Amino acid sequence: MDRSPKTLHLVWLICLLLTIGFVHADEGSRHRSSPILSTLSPSSGVQGQKITLAGNNFGTRKGKIYFGDAELSERKIASWSNTQVVTTVPKGSGEVVVQLMTSKEKRSNKLTFKYAQTPPEDPDSDSDSDSGSGSGSGSGSGSGSGSGSGSGSGSGTNFLSNFKVIANNDLGMHCVDDDFSGFSILPPYNVINAQVLGQNANGKPQFLDKNAVILRYSAIPDANNSINSTSIDKTNFWDIDPIKNKSYAELLFGANLAKGQGIKNLYMPANAPSLANTTFAWSDHLGMFAAEGIPIFPIDDANNYNPYPVLRITAYDAQNPSLELAHTDIVVPVSDETTCSNCHATGKIAASIPGIPWSTQLNLEAQARTNVLLAHDFHEKTNLINQKPVLCAGCHYSPALDLAGNGQPTGDQIGHKWMSQVMHDYHANKMTDVDGKIIFDIPAPIAGLDPALHGVPPADQQACYQCHPGSETKCLRGAMTETVTCQNCHGGMAAVGGANALRSYGPIDQTNVASGQTRKAWTDEPRCQSCHTGDAVNHMTPAGAALASDGIRLIHAYDRNDLAASPFLASNKRFAENDNELFRFSKGHSGVACEGCHGSSHAIWPGDSAHPNDDIAPKDLQGHAGTISECTTCHKAGSLPLTLEGPHGMHNVGDSRWGQEHGHPSFYKNNPAECKACHGQDLRGSVLSRVAADRSWRTEWGTKSVKKGEPVGCYTCHNGPQGD
Repeated sequence: MDRSPKTLHLVWLICLLLTIGFVHADEGSRHRSSPILSTLSPSSGVQGQKITLAGNNFGTRKGKIYFGDAELSERKIASWSNTQVVTTVPKGSGEVVVQLMTSKEKRSNKLTFKYAQTPPEDPDSDSDSDSGSGSGSGSGSGSGSGSGSGSGSGSGTNFLSNFKVIANNDLGMHCVDDDFSGFSILPPYNVINAQVLGQNANGKPQFLDKNAVILRYSAIPDANNSINSTSIDKTNFWDIDPIKNKSYAELLFGANLAKGQGIKNLYMPANAPSLANTTFAWSDHLGMFAAEGIPIFPIDDANNYNPYPVLRITAYDAQNPSLELAHTDIVVPVSDETTCSNCHATGKIAASIPGIPWSTQLNLEAQARTNVLLAHDFHEKTNLINQKPVLCAGCHYSPALDLAGNGQPTGDQIGHKWMSQVMHDYHANKMTDVDGKIIFDIPAPIAGLDPALHGVPPADQQACYQCHPGSETKCLRGAMTETVTCQNCHGGMAAVGGANALRSYGPIDQTNVASGQTRKAWTDEPRCQSCHTGDAVNHMTPAGAALASDGIRLIHAYDRNDLAASPFLASNKRFAENDNELFRFSKGHSGVACEGCHGSSHAIWPGDSAHPNDDIAPKDLQGHAGTISECTTCHKAGSLPLTLEGPHGMHNVGDSRWGQEHGHPSFYKNNPAECKACHGQDLRGSVLSRVAADRSWRTEWGTKSVKKGEPVGCYTCHNGPQGD
């Protein structure tokens, strides 16, 4: 080896350079291992909006984010990667420093975030929780389409866009008399309840009231081109009684109405003298819009019978009433199919007593109605036949016609049984067969029927359909119809008529239950929680009610040994209504009406093949039939953090982030029981984890796809919660 001074000097120089290089490399390595926060996007804004932190060396495992001295909760961090973090701006004001800390507790540099003034129309500006979701159809500026986007104008909508209308008929079924010359049970009086939502600048939905929007209904044809725009010439409600020289409307209800005018001054769209006569009012009681008393009949404008007509509910800017913000199309059900003639037509079992001058009218239903009055006179020693037209509720109190809100019988009603009692309890032991066919007044499943019927008797052999609409109308429809009848929820006719005392948990109002309390009509109705008693981990299994095949839900809302059919009261409130309230008056996810997401009572989504109009609204809102389950129906896509704070404790639906490492694995690690609640004790899926539409996910095991209705569990994509 050459050891000359020149060579040694060269070696020494090389070593020095290498040493310097290693030192710099080590310093660079240490520098690169520290997180570098490059940008905040946006660098100013308001609480609740999304913010993206960009930079390097964040790591792949979720760390912590600081806004000033406040550490953000983990649930506010929507996503975390080595170069980007998406989170939610917490409550604050002025300027604060933002800093990131990795899972290895290495802190980044600091950047400044400036709080802007919150738009004055955002009532959620002081809350960390996300606003509610719900259903609705359409948004935009006067396009007339059911979808799209646009901005409102005027006070109350200045900062909002992507409006949605949630609207439902209140009951899912409405009856109306087909003739008013003899007696009347119910007038033309339909009800629609509605809510309107708009998104603020951050994609967060909020409710709008009468100060911000105007809501109106209009007629629209369905897929079969059936349209119902007028009520004139479809009824004798406004006709003049030839003897008393007053309209039947005035004789029965004391209302001197113009043709087409409803009891509460609403009209069908083609008959309305002004826009005010098709405009929703604001209900302080419900906290939403309500159109009460729409005089609709089950005859369309081509004179065809259609008990499921469609009306369009449109929201307009209150400060610019020509500007359409959104609309949704819904079914407004109405039927006059009461079929009293099955028993009360002359010669039938209820019109055959000798010596009574039974009616010979050619119209069978009018004949039956006259015979009902004759039978009432015979049995009760009245003289109704000479007092026509007769309002049944004039003597027998009915909450459905208590427009004054008395809540109890008054005047001539005092001392008489309620309408529901005399109809249900009186007829309970009399409706055994019609024209040789057995009439069933018991819940399904009923043994001995054709197996193809799933234990549900044909409609014309169900007791309720002899009077309620009806064996042709089939007002109980949708998701509830395949394996249950009316009696599965309500009990038999004697139970509905209040023949027996309820058990202590039976009355809807649980604040002061009296011993021996009987069923109160229109109030003590079945609860959702009576069958949907909980989840896959915690639910009721009472001895007197059968479990459905899924092992979670009940198919009877009461103990079958209970003659009063007292609706169960669940201890697990995951699917419960509001305390002391019916489903149709309850609200859930941040104030959204339960009917807004699930559909009307008696017509729970998805609809069935015989009633396609029921599915129009959910299809327009979220792209498929069924419960409104897509978060993006009301929330801007990507605006929500990953969460379990959806309706009934649901996680984000249809969000690809849920399948990533920071998604469901971390939630399962923190609370396995919460996952099992819907995905099943064995995590192989349950009826509660069935997908509402076809889904596909990109996972580390490849793309996974499931079809609508399939349950999702830990084994859908990988081999269980611990498997690969």
